Amino acid sequence: MAFVFLLFVTSLLVWMPTISYSQTEDLLTVRFLDVDQGDAIHIETPDGYELLIDGGPTASVLRELSKGRPFADKYIDMVVATHPDADHIGGLVDVLERYQVDVILDTGQYNDTPTYQAYKQSVENENSQVILARAGQIISLGASTTIKILSPAGDTTGWASNNSSVILKVTYGEIDFMLTGDASDEIENYLVGTRGDELESEVLKLGHHGSKTSTSELFLDATNSDFAIVSAGRDNRYGHPSQEVISRVEARGIEILETAQAGTVVFKTDGEMVWLE
Repeated sequence: MAFVFLLFVTSLLVWMPTISYSQTEDLLTVRFLDVDQGDAIHIETPDGYELLIDGGPTASVLRELSKGRPFADKYIDMVVATHPDADHIGGLVDVLERYQVDVILDTGQYNDTPTYQAYKQSVENENSQVILARAGQIISLGASTTIKILSPAGDTTGWASNNSSVILKVTYGEIDFMLTGDASDEIENYLVGTRGDELESEVLKLGHHGSKTSTSELFLDATNSDFAIVSAGRDNRYGHPSQEVISRVEARGIEILETAQAGTVVFKTDGEMVWLE
């Protein structure tokens, strides 16, 4: 069985997860789950490792995770909580109750809400390995897939919750997915200035559910994506996605997909091409 490595600048941390269920083809699958007004992204590598990024606001994430999964399979290798807002971690409480999770990655940022307190207690009960997300970390998920943490750059104490979001890039072969949590254009533009040559990605999840606080012109040009995903609820009270953002994305010829309209959006890639299932 392949090892999974988490590489730091100065140290090496190793763990060996249990493979959940195997893909029948040599493809990476990335599913932007329909969890109403929130984010949840499920990734399965060609060698069967699973990563869940956020869990949406409620237990509805369990319904989406169960699709195509053997009933007895109750294992997820790694969970990432991008930031401690309820629409990202609420469903993780149910995930951690239902599934055995080997590793949990989050920013360590505290949020004084009942949802965060429930999440924190669930993490403690899970007895998983907990790792603080910091820019520069590289995760090799199995033998085929690389995850690079781009933000946050350091301790997020005192940061606005959205700006503390874990931003990461998932790479399989020549294909990249840029996953941005709820980070604002302030963080996006900082990354353009410091990591601009690392941002190009075929698929971009629009920050903050397509809110006008995210998805700057600079960031869109740097990512140069073919597809953009809006993870938001139908007729949500926030007005997500912003028409201003949609217009910026469309002006660049990027295909937009919204979970509110399409339901769960599924991409597959062989490392050379990426397509919608």
